[in-house]
Amino acid sequence: MDISGASSVGSQLEIKSLQLAKSQQKVEGQATLELLEAAEAPKVSSANSAIGSNVDTFA
Repeated sequence: MDISGASSVGSQLEIKSLQLAKSQQKVEGQATLELLEAAEAPKVSSANSAIGSNVDTFA
């Protein structure tokens, strides 16, 4: 039985697994950035700046 060969295969599989995980993280990160860029904050503007400056509350 060749133990060093099995160890080498295990190491290769571990490296490939880590490479796939890194690739997946890059893809998810890019998708997150695209989503954040697409979610633009709504622009709120009013012709009258006094509108909404007072809040009436009743107890």
